[in-house]
This record gives sequence, C-alpha cells and structure tokens, in this order.
Amino acid sequence: MNSLLSTQQLSVNEVETILSRAQFFTKQDITWRTRATVVNLFYEPSTRTCLSFQQAAHALGLTVLDFTVERSSVQKGESLVDTLQTLDAIGVDLAIIRHQEDWPALTTGLNLRLSLINAGSGRYHHPTQALLDALTIQQSFGTLNGLKVTIIGDIFHSRVARSNAHLLKMLGATVQFAGPQQYFATDIPGIAWVDVDQAMEESDVIMMLRIQKERHVAQEYIVDYYEKYGLNDRRLKMIKKDAIILHPGPVNRNVEICDEAMTDPRCKILQQVKNGVAIRKAVIEWCLLGGHNEKLVSA
Repeated sequence: MNSLLSTQQLSVNEVETILSRAQFFTKQDITWRTRATVVNLFYEPSTRTCLSFQQAAHALGLTVLDFTVERSSVQKGESLVDTLQTLDAIGVDLAIIRHQEDWPALTTGLNLRLSLINAGSGRYHHPTQALLDALTIQQSFGTLNGLKVTIIGDIFHSRVARSNAHLLKMLGATVQFAGPQQYFATDIPGIAWVDVDQAMEESDVIMMLRIQKERHVAQEYIVDYYEKYGLNDRRLKMIKKDAIILHPGPVNRNVEICDEAMTDPRCKILQQVKNGVAIRKAVIEWCLLGGHNEKLVSA
C-alpha cells in the first residue's frame, strides 16, 4: 500500500496516472469488492476537503469510521503519533489527516501498516488540492505544458501555493506569485514575483488564495487588500477571455474575489470542488490498491 504525503514524492508518471483515473471517476463510479476501513483525522476545520474525502470513500464502498477530534482522546492529551498507532492496532486501513503542524515529519520511523493521506499539513503540503487544481486546468486547456499560472495572495502561510508550485511546474506550467511582499515565501525556489495587474493581463490561470483573517484581523487591512490585490471588478475586465479563475476555498467574497467574478464563465471554483471527489477517489485507490485493479472493483 502507498501513502501520499506531498507532491514532491510523486513522479510525473504517477501524477498522470492519478489524473487519468480521476478523469474516469468524473464520468463513472465503481464499488470495491474488497472492504477497507478509513478514518478522517481532521484537527483543523474543513468543509470541501473533509466532505469530499468522505464522499469518495463512501462511493468506493469503503467503511468510514466515525472519528471526531473533539470527542476523542485527543482532548485528553493523546498525540497524533499515539492516535495513529492506536488506529493501526485496531486494523484501520487508511487515515486521512489534516493537522496544523507538518505532521508527516512526525511519522518518520513509525512502522505503520495503514496508509496515510495528507489532507493538509500546516503551511507546507496539500497534495490532493494541487492534484484537483491540475485536473481542473487540464480539463480547460487539455494540457498544463506552456501555461502561465499566477497564484495571488498570502503565499507565506499557504500550503496550497507550495503544493501547486511544485506540481504545476513538474507538469510543464510556468508558475509565478503575486500579492503582499511581506507574505512572500523564501522557501519556494525558482518562482518569480510579479505585479498583480500584470498577472491579471498575462496569465492563463489566476489562482486566488484565501486571506487568512485569523492572521490579519484589522478591517482596514482587509479593505486595503481588496483594492491592492483582490480580483475586483476592474481587474476582472483585464483577464484574458480564455483564462480561468481558481480558488481553493473558502472564498471571502469582495475580499479576494468580487461577486461578479464568482458568476463569470471563466470561474471554475465549483468545478474544482466537483473534481475534488474524483481526485480523492483516485488517490484512495492509488494508496490502498497501488492503482486500478479490475479484480478488486466492479462498475
């Protein structure tokens, strides 16, 4: 069995295999003939990621165990490592984990039987988000090779930016950043920093990031951000006719993106959400079965 902890661990062939399988899942469902158990361990709030993983697991016919951090021994001080070892001893096959820390580093050296999927670790990794973004871009353009992708916002705190920067570059896209200079990330090599208006005019893909209000609490900062960096009505008119608009969600309307942009045909945010289920089906299959296996599934 495999684990998916970061985009860096994947080869181009593995990424293409997952994307191809996910595209299949956008059109057809399967149910496994073998049963496996999965647990979602979400130490941070989530709507899209958590529910799409649950939907994917249920659709594949897996047994999804009920685990809520607030009602678990985590509240008694149990560590993530001890929780994972407990689940492994119980016989769980797959743990899907979101945590505020860079949790994959904590599992180094553990002799675990169960597979692990990273559903978000601190500001470092969010591999399934990058995969679903790649699928959404591929559906619009047929390929990522040669495309210009600009990620706009608080790059420093963004696991989405880090995972996408690596994965999209690996698939042939040019990735650049824009946004407040104080939130530039020095740990992401080989990425140009560009002016927001320039990015709007020249990019094939505009990926807006959520402003993390828990870090920027001043209302005047939020208003200033929208004028300086947001996809407002003025900038919406600057975007190329065949460009697409992405956002990992949740969207702060009229902070990162104006209402008009949310209903623009170029906006693919809901398509991203839909593709999240397909990608997570493909990743679960890749982790537990090592890829598609006709003997273990049925249409």
